[in-house]
Amino acid sequence: MPPLQRVLAATDLSAPARRAAERAALLCKETSAALDLLHVANLVPLERLRQFMAATPEALRQRVLEAAQHKLRELVDLLQTRFGVAAHTHLVTGVLTTELAHQVRSLQADLLVCGARGESVVRHLLMGTTALRVLSSTPCPVLVVKQAPHEPYRRVLVPVDFSAASLPAIALARRIAPGAELVLLHAFEVPFEGHLRYASVDEDTISHYRIVARQEATEKLQALCQAAALAPEDCHTVVQHGDAAVRIIDQEQEQDCDLIVMGKHGESALENLLLGSVTKHVLAESQSDILVSV
Repeated sequence: MPPLQRVLAATDLSAPARRAAERAALLCKETSAALDLLHVANLVPLERLRQFMAATPEALRQRVLEAAQHKLRELVDLLQTRFGVAAHTHLVTGVLTTELAHQVRSLQADLLVCGARGESVVRHLLMGTTALRVLSSTPCPVLVVKQAPHEPYRRVLVPVDFSAASLPAIALARRIAPGAELVLLHAFEVPFEGHLRYASVDEDTISHYRIVARQEATEKLQALCQAAALAPEDCHTVVQHGDAAVRIIDQEQEQDCDLIVMGKHGESALENLLLGSVTKHVLAESQSDILVSV
């Protein structure tokens, strides 16, 4: 997978969103990628404000845009000072999801970076199907930033299910965090385990099935490491019995990971944010940043 060429960071200019811009700048510093900052101004509240103010709608609009442009310039200066990265800015008006999809395609961004709180992209993505329809064709991984960045990612958790999404997720992890150690996690459950219990199959038999399933998963995980050309010193493998969403959060803490890479299972990375139940759970419960693959 080629190195990052262009990173687009979406910001609502709030303090939490600054973390996303800072992480994007740190990634660009590490990978020599170009950085673009995007703010989509929401002008709908102006219709309600103008009845309380003497200014014309156009004057109010201009004030809002000038204030946003000023904050964008301050953010650019901050990133230049802290990370030595020069960012290009884009200030547009309209519907967040629509403009976001347009800018990703227009700039040919390799990665979209956004915050997890405030008037965030994530909030829009999790609200319903409108965002899905608009963004389903966006061929760009999404990095959701939760933590203030202090250093490049150092330990990355990559849950895998041995589907076609597994190898691309590993490749993306190496692309985004080239110097990090990877932790490959596979969570398994015995097929129809609940039905076996309902049918009064004894625990010894179910335990045997678990041992067999664990051994098969371990062998597949080793084969996946070889297929991904991962050296033993570059990765750590974990096989756990149980629900995938729960095990991911457990291992995030136990392995002290600062990034989780979720493989794509929908038609796009952003669709996976909307529809993937495991991804939704991880996005809500994790402490670390989340990267959704394509």
